[in-house]
Amino acid sequence: MTGPGEVGRFAPSTTGPAHPGTLLAALLGWLDARSRSARYVLRLEDLDPERSRPEWSVGLRRDLDWLGLPFDAVEEQHAAHAEHADALDRLAALGRLYPCACTRTQLRARGETAPDGSARYPGTCRGRALPAAGWRAASEPLRVRLDRGEIAPREESGLDLRQDPSRAFGDPVVRRRDGVPAYHLASVVDDARSGVTRVVRGRDLAASTALQLALRRLLGLQEPDFRHHLLLLEERGGKLAKLHGAVGADELRAHYRARELCGFLALAAGLRPDAAPTDPAELLREFDWAKVGGEDRVVRWAAPRLVLIGSPP
Repeated sequence: MTGPGEVGRFAPSTTGPAHPGTLLAALLGWLDARSRSARYVLRLEDLDPERSRPEWSVGLRRDLDWLGLPFDAVEEQHAAHAEHADALDRLAALGRLYPCACTRTQLRARGETAPDGSARYPGTCRGRALPAAGWRAASEPLRVRLDRGEIAPREESGLDLRQDPSRAFGDPVVRRRDGVPAYHLASVVDDARSGVTRVVRGRDLAASTALQLALRRLLGLQEPDFRHHLLLLEERGGKLAKLHGAVGADELRAHYRARELCGFLALAAGLRPDAAPTDPAELLREFDWAKVGGEDRVVRWAAPRLVLIGSPP
C-alpha cells in the first residue's frame, strides 16, 4: 500500500567516499520513497572497526545533501548495539547459535561458492554448543542454524530470488570473531528498528535477499518488499566491476555542479534521454520505475567528466 506508513532506507557502508554508484542508489531510493509518500531513512553502516571512519560518515551526509537528497532521519548503525545483542539473545534462546572454528582460508579451499561470491559453509561445526556462560563468552565467530526450505522474497523488478539459503549459503555468521554483529544480522535488525517496509538497492545485493528473509523469520521480524536496480560498472582490464575507486565524490564535486551530476545519473538510469542538468525534485515530478533501465551501465571516468559507454554484453 502506498502511503505515509511506508518507510524506505538508504544504507551505505562508511568504509570509503561516495562514488557515482552510491549517489545513483541514493537517488533511486529517494525517488521511490518520495513518489510513494514514504519516509526515507539514511542509515550509516559503521560497524566495521577496521574499515569505517567517522570522516566518511560526515562526507556521505555532505555529498547526499549537496546532490539535493534530504532524509527524514539519519541513523548510525553502531547506536543499535542493544538491539543487535537482543537479537543474538533471541537466537540463542531458540537454540540456533553455535561457535565456528573454521577459517575463511579453509572454507575457500573447499571451492564451494555461495550465490554472493562468498565461500559456502558446509556445516562443519553445526554440532557444537555455545559456552556454558552463553554466547557472550564465545571467542569464535557465531553462526545460526537455518532450516531447510525455499524462500520467495517479494521482489518488484522481476528478479526471481527464490532460494533455499541453507543449501545456497549454509549457516551464516551472525557475530564476527571480534564481537561485531555480522552484516546480515545487523541489516535485518536495523530495518526492523526503523520500521522499514521497502528495500530499494542495487542488484549486486539481490543474491542474499532470501538469506536475510530467513533471519527475519527466525527473529519474527517484518518482511519488506524489495526492488533491485541497475548498477554502474567500470572496465578493469577487460572485466566489468562496480564503479568504486575510479572517482570519488570529492573529485566529482570539483568538476560538476550538483544539477549536472544529477543529470548524468538520470541519463545513466534511463530516466532522461540526455544529461541535461536537473535535480531530484524535478525528477520526482515524472518518476516512474518503468522508465528506469534494466541493464547495468558501463561508465568511464575521463577526467574531468564521466562518460557513459553503454551496456555490458
